[in-house]
Amino acid sequence: MDSTLDPSTLKNLIFDLGDVIIPIDLTAPVRNFAMLANLPEADVWAIWKEHDFINHYETGLIDDEAFRLQLRQLLKNDAWADEVIDTAWNTVLLDLPVERVERIKELAGTYRLFLLSNTSPIHIRRVNSVLTQLNQPTLEELFERVFYSYEVRMAKPTPGIYEYVLSEAGIDAASTAFFDDNAANIRAAAELGIQAVQVQPPMTIVDYLKDV
Repeated sequence: MDSTLDPSTLKNLIFDLGDVIIPIDLTAPVRNFAMLANLPEADVWAIWKEHDFINHYETGLIDDEAFRLQLRQLLKNDAWADEVIDTAWNTVLLDLPVERVERIKELAGTYRLFLLSNTSPIHIRRVNSVLTQLNQPTLEELFERVFYSYEVRMAKPTPGIYEYVLSEAGIDAASTAFFDDNAANIRAAAELGIQAVQVQPPMTIVDYLKDV
């Protein structure tokens, strides 16, 4: 068990999704959209940064249709079908290690389990499709409750999103562990008294949970 966890008080586990449950490659969508648009990757990165539309999408300010429309407009290709955009956007998601899901399932009888993710509807649909193909429960079935940034209209590391999860779940920060790969997200959770663990390679969530 990670040294930051206190097993004597632990009752609740909150998991991030990307690079905690499913490995991700944040550069892959940029590479794929650059190829589709016949643009240098640097240009696509610059467009991402300038317009901040991904953050708008992941905090629910725009929906799937508006997200796709903005991509078509910014990358100057009105001919892309929804499926083309969704496929390129989903290249961020790598192969899902089943052993991580199995370990979470094993913990269900001992702890209350929650998911907290900065994500988008397109990604969640894809992850759930992969889980179903692997004969595993969907995210909504795996966890007592899921908290997606686009539904709660907030994103980590905003303190309000952690306070919202604690309040909605009816759980106490001190008896709750949060697993995330992002240092800023971990710091924000820890400042609220949550037992926050940064998941860092080569260790995986299975390693951090092997003794709980």
